[in-house]
Amino acid sequence: MPVTVVRFNLVAPGATPAELSVRYQAALEMAAYADEQGVTTLQTEEHHGVENNWLPSPFVFAGAVLGATRRLAVTVSAVIGPLHDPLRLAEDIAVLDLLSGGRLVTVAGIGYRPEEYARAGVEWTRRGRLQDELLETVLRAWTGEEFEYRGRTVRVTPRPATAPHPLLLVGGSSRAAARRAARLGLPFFPSAHLPELEAYYKERLVEYGTEGWTMMPGAETPLLHISEDPDRAWALYGGHFLHEARTYASWQSGDIRSAVRSGARTVDELRDEGVYRILTPDACVAQGLDNLVLHPLAGGMPVEEGRRSLRLFCERVLPRLGE
Repeated sequence: MPVTVVRFNLVAPGATPAELSVRYQAALEMAAYADEQGVTTLQTEEHHGVENNWLPSPFVFAGAVLGATRRLAVTVSAVIGPLHDPLRLAEDIAVLDLLSGGRLVTVAGIGYRPEEYARAGVEWTRRGRLQDELLETVLRAWTGEEFEYRGRTVRVTPRPATAPHPLLLVGGSSRAAARRAARLGLPFFPSAHLPELEAYYKERLVEYGTEGWTMMPGAETPLLHISEDPDRAWALYGGHFLHEARTYASWQSGDIRSAVRSGARTVDELRDEGVYRILTPDACVAQGLDNLVLHPLAGGMPVEEGRRSLRLFCERVLPRLGE
């Protein structure tokens, strides 16, 4: 059976606080519905100070989703590791692990926006060293034992429920990220379909004598929206997808590889690219994808249209997967 994902980043350009409140509450209701219908995973992410209201607090949102659901996994993909206090992050993840019975999955990346580091007062040039420290610290913290941290003895409680520790993956598109994951014996989450980087990671596992695995996006992992009338939906809502695509494009340089990589400048170009796809239920099933990622509120999509997309996905796509 394919993996099914519902993605929320809560982007809403120009939204008022009242409108954002409606959107956030709708996302929780949609998460609960997706859980009841058998969706595998909810995915969320982290960005700071973005004019279009991109979600900055993924673990707060994850906690609300985990409280509103019973089965689906919640993946934070990705937390920008160096922007977080390692001890506090270890505590937050441990508490969410206990509350959810181990349903939280964390992908730790280092980000790709220098302005987020400047905003947080964190040196961009130290991001690799800070990421090493963060990962090493949370792994030691979750043992519940005392350890040395920045010249003092500390202990983090409570211990998480999941043994040996909550699921933690190292994300990225660089050899440095692959080496970091292999050295620590952590799973690797390439940010795009990068088979050569997966091979490099496996070589480093042998070199370090550690064990691990990869969770890599497929060669095709489009962001989906389900509609009975795709032509009409593109005409009405294509601008929301284009807004998100252009936002991503503005953040990415030549050495950044992302599964969401678009060069489109118009809605028609975006439609032709196939990174974002509006499909009928039948066409969605016919895609034969291993991972189906529904993005019902993309780029400020109206809440009711997002609900329709999710309902069509759950009622007319999910039951037919694996046929």
